[in-house]
Amino acid sequence: MLNIVLFGPPGAGKGTQSERLIEKYNLVHLSTGDIFRANIKGETELGKLAKSYMDKGQLVPDSVTIDLLRSEVEKYKDPKGFIFDGFPRTNTQANALDSFLSSINTSITMMLSLDVDEEELKSRLLKRAETSGRADDANPEIIENRIAVYKKETAPVKSFYAEQNKFHGIDGMGSVDDITQRLFDSIDAN
Repeated sequence: MLNIVLFGPPGAGKGTQSERLIEKYNLVHLSTGDIFRANIKGETELGKLAKSYMDKGQLVPDSVTIDLLRSEVEKYKDPKGFIFDGFPRTNTQANALDSFLSSINTSITMMLSLDVDEEELKSRLLKRAETSGRADDANPEIIENRIAVYKKETAPVKSFYAEQNKFHGIDGMGSVDDITQRLFDSIDAN
C-alpha cells in the first residue's frame, strides 16, 4: 500500500498536486480541509465546531481531526493507498496516524513536502480566493495567521518523518507540471 503525506503550507499546491497523484497512482484522497468544509456546508455539529477554529485561522483540535479521519479511512475496502492532504498537522496527530495505520497493518510510505516561499504563498492564496469563494483565502490578516500557525505548529512534523527516513522535500516553485514531475520522480525512486 502506498500511503503518502502531502505536506506544505497553505497555498503550496497540495490540492492541485493531490489530484495528479491520485490519478497516476490510484490513491484515495483524504483532505481534512475538504472533510471539514463538507461538514461545515452540511452544518453538522463537527462542522460548526471546526468552523469556529478555521475562521480564526487556528487548527481544529487533534481529537476531532483524528476521529474524523479514522472514520473516513475505514470507509474504503482494499485501497491501493491513501494520500493524506493537510494531515497530520502536529506530532500528536502523526503519532496517532502511525498507531491507527499500524492497527490496520499498513504505515506511511513517505512525506512529500512542497516548499514554497512566503510571498508566493500569499499571492497564490489571494488568487485562489477569487475563484474558490473561500473567505479564509481573501483576508491578508488571516493568511498571515495561517502561515504563522503552520510555521509554529505544523512545520515541526517534518522532523517526525525525517527521523523515520520518510521525508522528501520537493521544490514547490515553478509550473504545476514541473512540480508534478518532481513528485512523481520522488515516489518512483522510492
